[in-house]
Amino acid sequence: MTQTEQAQDFDHAIKDDDIERSKLLLGLDAPISIDEFFRELSTDAIRNFARGYGDDNPLFVDPDYAATTRWGGPIAPPMIHSALSRKMLGDPIPEDIRKATRGLFSGVHLFVSGQHTEWFQPVRPGDELFGFGGMESTEVKASEYAGRSVIRIRRAVRINQRAEVVAIERTILIATERKESRERGKYMDLKPATYTDEQIAEIDAIYAAEGPRGAEPRYYEDVQVGEVLPKMVKGPLTLTDVICFHAGGYGFGPYGIGGARVGYKNRVRVPKFYIKNAAGIPDVAQRLHWENEWSQSIGNPMAYDYGVMRECWLTHYLTDWMGDDGWLVRQHDEMRKFNYIGDTQFITGEVVGKRVEHGNAVVDLEFRATSQRGEVTAPATATVALPSREFSPVVLPEPDEELRRKAVAMMGRHNELSRGKPR
Repeated sequence: MTQTEQAQDFDHAIKDDDIERSKLLLGLDAPISIDEFFRELSTDAIRNFARGYGDDNPLFVDPDYAATTRWGGPIAPPMIHSALSRKMLGDPIPEDIRKATRGLFSGVHLFVSGQHTEWFQPVRPGDELFGFGGMESTEVKASEYAGRSVIRIRRAVRINQRAEVVAIERTILIATERKESRERGKYMDLKPATYTDEQIAEIDAIYAAEGPRGAEPRYYEDVQVGEVLPKMVKGPLTLTDVICFHAGGYGFGPYGIGGARVGYKNRVRVPKFYIKNAAGIPDVAQRLHWENEWSQSIGNPMAYDYGVMRECWLTHYLTDWMGDDGWLVRQHDEMRKFNYIGDTQFITGEVVGKRVEHGNAVVDLEFRATSQRGEVTAPATATVALPSREFSPVVLPEPDEELRRKAVAMMGRHNELSRGKPR
C-alpha cells in the first residue's frame, strides 16, 4: 500500500459539529497540562536550544561571556517557551465542557501558521515555566491550499516559578482536510531547489558577514526611520537542520514522541497521530517534516520546516541586531508559504518607527523571510526597546495588573495542589 493510500485511511473531514463544539472553549482559561522537552532550564539547555536553530550568540551559548553583560549570566533566546514548560496543576476546564469538546478535529491536519508574542522577563538557568490560557477565537475560512479551513487563536500566558509573567503568546492554529489538500495539489508542481557552487558561495558570504552586535550598545538615538537592517540567511534547508532543531528541544515534548516503548505507549494514547508508512509500520503524522513521500501524500511536493523554526529564525535576526542591552518587546509573524527542504530564506528588514513607550525608547521594525523563489514566506513586525542616552538603560516591560494578579493566583493554586506530590 502506498503512502497516499495509507493517508486516505486517515482522511477525516472538518465537521460542522466540531466547529460548533470548539466555540464552547472560547474565553476559558485553564492550566496547560503539557511537559515540554525541558522541564527545568540549564546552561546546556539554553546553548543547545539556540544552536538547534543556528544561533551562536555568546549571550546564549557562552556563560563566561554572559556573566559580563547586564544580565549577569546566560539568558535564554526569546522562543524558549516552545521547548520549556512544566505541567501546571490547577482547576481544569469544567467537566461538562471537557466532555463536550473531547476529540475536536481528530484526524484533521493541524499546523501553526504564525504567532503574536510579548516578552516581559528573561528566562535563566534554573528557571521553570508554567502556563495557562485557552482559545480566544474560531473562524472558518476558504483556503486555496486546502479548501475549508478552521483558524483558531490560542492564548498562552507563560509564567516562571516565581509567578512572574514571562511571555504571552497568541498562536494561529489552522485545521485543514488532508484529502482536500492532496486533491488540490496547489504546490505539487514545485521542483526541489538546486544550487551551483557560485550560488552556495553567495549564501556563504552572507553567513560570513553575520554576527551578533554583542556588548556594543545600539543606542536609540543612532537609529533612523528607514534604516535597513543587515541581511541574514537560513538555508538551504536540510534534513540535518530539522534534526538539529529537534535535538535542541522542539518537536518531541508537545507530541509525546519517544522511541521504542515510549513511542508504543504514545501510540496507544493518541492512535490517530500514528499513520502506517509504505512498509505498514505506524509512524507519526509529524514525519511530513522529514519524509518527502508522506508530505506528498497530503498535497505537498516535499518535506518542509516547522513554523516555530522560522519564528526562532526571525527572533534570531532581531537579537543579533539589537545587541546585549536591547529587549525584544513583541513580535508578530505569519507563515504565508511553505519552506521546503532545499529552500533558502533571506531575512531582511527596516526601521519603520521610533517612539517612547512606557518609559522605554523603542523602535518598530518590519521584516520578512523571502525564499530563493522571491516569495515572502514569513512577513513579520516587531517592537524592540533599545538603550538610550536620554532615557538610560532598557526597563523590562510590565504586564497589566489584572494579569499579574491572575498569574500569582494560578501559581499559588499549583503550589497548593503539588504539595506532597513527587516532582
